[in-house]
Amino acid sequence: MEESITTKSGLAKTYGFTEADFEQIHAEGIPLEKISNELFIFQSGISKIVLEKPAIINDGIFSLSETETLYFAEIFERKKEKFQLEKFVPASGAASRMFQFLSEFLKEFKPDSESINAYINRTQNSLLSVFLIGMDKFPFFKSIDKRLNEKYADFQSWEKDKKNYFFIKTLLDADEFDFCNKPKGILPFHNYSGQILTPIEEHLKEAVHYSASNGVAKIHFTISSEHQAAFEGIIRETQSDFEKKSGFSIHPSFSKQHSSTNTIAVNSGNNPLRNDSGQLILRPGGHGALINNLNQSLSDIVFIKNIDNVSHNDIDAISLYKKVLGGYLITLQKKVFDNLKQLNNPDIKKEDILKIQHFIENDLHIKTTANFAEYKKESRIKHLKSLLDKPIRVCGMVKNENEPGGGPFWIREKNGNISLQIVESSQIDLQNERQWHIFKSATHFNPVDIVCGLKNHKGEKFNLQDFVDPDSGFIVEKSKNGTQYKAYELPGLWNGAMANWITIFIEVPLVTFNPVKTVNDLLKPNHQPQ
Repeated sequence: MEESITTKSGLAKTYGFTEADFEQIHAEGIPLEKISNELFIFQSGISKIVLEKPAIINDGIFSLSETETLYFAEIFERKKEKFQLEKFVPASGAASRMFQFLSEFLKEFKPDSESINAYINRTQNSLLSVFLIGMDKFPFFKSIDKRLNEKYADFQSWEKDKKNYFFIKTLLDADEFDFCNKPKGILPFHNYSGQILTPIEEHLKEAVHYSASNGVAKIHFTISSEHQAAFEGIIRETQSDFEKKSGFSIHPSFSKQHSSTNTIAVNSGNNPLRNDSGQLILRPGGHGALINNLNQSLSDIVFIKNIDNVSHNDIDAISLYKKVLGGYLITLQKKVFDNLKQLNNPDIKKEDILKIQHFIENDLHIKTTANFAEYKKESRIKHLKSLLDKPIRVCGMVKNENEPGGGPFWIREKNGNISLQIVESSQIDLQNERQWHIFKSATHFNPVDIVCGLKNHKGEKFNLQDFVDPDSGFIVEKSKNGTQYKAYELPGLWNGAMANWITIFIEVPLVTFNPVKTVNDLLKPNHQPQ
């Protein structure tokens, strides 16, 4: 209690916090110590991760032969009924970035004094050119075209620029389709001979293909509260069709990012930012907050995949490699559990301890600075247990195609150990020439294709919060309504939030990675009918 009072008085004295501020923080469920720590981080900064080298094939990334691929897929099929499986899909947030270049067009275009081609030349907005050329191939084209013909009786007689302008306006207008403010999950992504499917439906389809066992396909979406009704509506309309075709019962569930994981925003002077009403601006802490949601899962094995990474085609190839990752996890998990049971045997022999040490260093890619030769038997066993008794993640990695985002690297930890981590560019000192060179020499990219083992060798659920690296958050620069500010984001879900897991990287083909970052990605072959 005394520490809480000290924090409260310190925040009031240093930052001018009022009783109303404390009431606001309490209502969000945020501990005062958390706010205090975040403000300290803004003042002191965050240490950058030190890259040792990129993870590459045969040095951090396993490349499986065709025989091995089929072997691990078969292992998964044979043993999956022993496990409760689940698919976990981060799906909150609006699709505003997907349509950002169209929003900019509506703001900047001068329809009374220039043509759309003139605008494109003036702004170098090549994305708009691609959009307009492929417009009739978008799965939402007919719906918007129909709406325009209903709204404007003379629409067909309009000149091309006017049609295109109103098409984009109808697509984004808050009183019309309002795609900018809707979540990606409910947007039309794929056209199957007139049947339009959303990412939600594509994920349901995938779930019954590879993350189902014992007659049940569990799928969990993390969402914003205001979008739950729309998600539930789509699932309600289509769930039974997928169940009939697959023979599995689909069990959907939802969770929100808890307000207690919100973080405080500050101005350029590192003082708390306030809105027009004088309230503190507390904003979502980024996808790292979802470790809390994942921690609520009671499943044994969880597949993680982003909401926009779905394909119109290649469901068989995508399912195969999910099964491969799952089969590899099952196989590896058994080895880890067997080794832990051996270490619990008081009569374990020295040569068995050495074999376990070799397994940790070579099969798990865990490299420590510990000098095992100086350890007594009991200390060595304790140390090896600490390295093995962790949640496991097997991560698919695709060849680098210059996509924005993180990748697989060997990093040097503060204690000198070397570990495999998924690292984002914002975590690295890119002004350091050596670090920049290592980052740019990465051969692979993180597509967020992760299979997680959430239970220990006794069948007990890990507390995933125990394996977060609290020092690996992000300070990000933001802008809203012309105001620049800084925000703190929690250690990312597949970055710092899983930093202390056992981590394995396996190369998977590009066909498994089909993100939709801009609306134009829907024109790519894997999002178009074959």
